[in-house]
Amino acid sequence: MEPQSIDQLYSNYLPVLIATIVGFVLVISALLGSRLLAPFSREREKATTYECGMLPIRRASTNVGVRFYLYAILFIIFDVEAVFIFPWALSFVGVGAQAYWVMVAFIAILGAGLGYAWKKGALQWR
Repeated sequence: MEPQSIDQLYSNYLPVLIATIVGFVLVISALLGSRLLAPFSREREKATTYECGMLPIRRASTNVGVRFYLYAILFIIFDVEAVFIFPWALSFVGVGAQAYWVMVAFIAILGAGLGYAWKKGALQWR
């Protein structure tokens, strides 16, 4: 294989650069449009917590329990697992036996983590 020239290398990344710039422009324009066009109220009731038409029971700035963070971490772990497994499954035939055993080890490690979390009761809603 011949090494690519710098111009070819940059031309490969040009669509990514354009998509990034368009993404930033869309986000910034949505934020500015929301700020300029949305109704804005400084009334005290606007800052209170909404609880389905009932009077608020407590302040909105309460502490969040640690178990919610644990659920979030478990979600992220298994979301990352899906990100790795999906492309591997699409190219399963062409990757070979070594890639198969590496993925088996990866899934075993995640399974051990799930088993540990299950044993500790992290998956029970209390």
